[in-house]
Amino acid sequence: MSSNSRNNASPSGDAGERDVANAHTPFPKGRVAAWIVTLAIAAYWAWSVARNENFGWHVVAQYFFDPVVISGLYVSLGLTVVAMVLGIVFGLLLAIARMSKDTLASTLASLFIWFFRGTPLLVQLIFWYNLSTLFPTLSIGIPFGPTFVSWDTNSVISPMTAAIAGLALNEAAYMAEIIRGGLLSVDRGQFETAEAFGMTRSRALRRIIIPQAMRSIVPPTGNQLISMIKATSLVSVIAMADLLYSVQSIYNRTFEVVPMLLVAVIWYLLITSVLNIGQSYIERYYSRADRRTSGTKVAADGTPALVPAQEAGQ
Repeated sequence: MSSNSRNNASPSGDAGERDVANAHTPFPKGRVAAWIVTLAIAAYWAWSVARNENFGWHVVAQYFFDPVVISGLYVSLGLTVVAMVLGIVFGLLLAIARMSKDTLASTLASLFIWFFRGTPLLVQLIFWYNLSTLFPTLSIGIPFGPTFVSWDTNSVISPMTAAIAGLALNEAAYMAEIIRGGLLSVDRGQFETAEAFGMTRSRALRRIIIPQAMRSIVPPTGNQLISMIKATSLVSVIAMADLLYSVQSIYNRTFEVVPMLLVAVIWYLLITSVLNIGQSYIERYYSRADRRTSGTKVAADGTPALVPAQEAGQ
């Protein structure tokens, strides 16, 4: 009888089983409530701002496409492009120099990065603009020897050249560390393999190391580009007619301070939004290898089998 009782008894593992045929995810009441509260607060804030006459939205609409504002916008965009290109080029050279086995090159690169990252950008711009007070003339010649050619500093350092020099050199210091971090993310064995195939260090960097490092370099570079757009507003202190300086020149005449600042804010937001979209596309392009790797299957014999790109994308 005891044997029959044991046979008729259900296994212990089945005792806790439930019928899940009609199971469903519980309704997320807390999450929905949080969304409702957030949307209600956002709607009330937007309604209050839109109906607040102190913001002067009619003035914002009037001056949003003003020729002075558009001219300042072009100056800001031009400064951003030139400073970023120079900063990336100089930053790459500094990163390679700092990683070099040459003590002199590594030391000079480290001192450059230390100085330009350790001082405020605004102070650097002011120093460049007032360089003539320190060096009335700029010359080329032999140290402690004859001078071949010289220029008056004021004729060389204009607001434009001061802005480009200050922004580009400051950006180069930050880009050097970003690029160096990207290069260090590539396995050291890549260098050794390239050397084994007889590649020079410069060719290995161009053909093997830098393309692999781009995946780590692109995201922070995009952040630096967005920061550069906003950093161009600092050149207004050296009388450079950028976007902020342009709106300041208008509100100094019309006394519409808040509306004109809103014009600048909206333009900055539009530009950074476009750059964010572009950055996401570039990051997706350089992360193709990760997507292909995530699509790897295991064959019957246990070896990994690569899934075609079309199937992996699905």
